[in-house]
Amino acid sequence: MVLQINFKSGKPVYLQIADQIRYAAASGALQPGESLPSIRPLAEQLRINRNTVAKAYSELESQGVIETLPGKGCFLKENNSPFKKEVRQEILIRAIDDAVVQAHHFQVSRDQFLKSVEQRLDHFEELQAIDRSKKGTA
Repeated sequence: MVLQINFKSGKPVYLQIADQIRYAAASGALQPGESLPSIRPLAEQLRINRNTVAKAYSELESQGVIETLPGKGCFLKENNSPFKKEVRQEILIRAIDDAVVQAHHFQVSRDQFLKSVEQRLDHFEELQAIDRSKKGTA
C-alpha cells in the first residue's frame, strides 16, 4: 500500500493517512486480515512523527476499520468497508471534478491533463509493483 501526504493541503496528516487506508479498504486494495505497516517504519517512510501515525490508527480502530493485536500489529478487520460501490464512485467523481476544475484554472489543456493522469497512473502502478516485490508477491 502506498500512502502519500500533502503537507500543503490544509488537511491534518493523520486524517490523510486514515482516509487513504479507509479508501484502500473500501476499494479492495487492502484485504481483510491484511496487516498495516508498523507505526515506526511508516512514520519514517512518510517523514512524520510516530504519534501522527498512531493517531491515524487510533482513529481507524475507533471506527471499526482496523484492529490492533498486541505484539502483532494492526490489521484490517473483516466486513470493514464503510462505502458501497456507488459511494466509492461518488467520492472518486468528486476528486476528479476537483482536479478538472484546478486544471481549468491553471489553463491546462485536455490533452495535457489526460497525459498527466496517465503519467500518475503509471507512477502508482510502478510503486505498487515495487511494494509487491518487497513483499515477495510479484
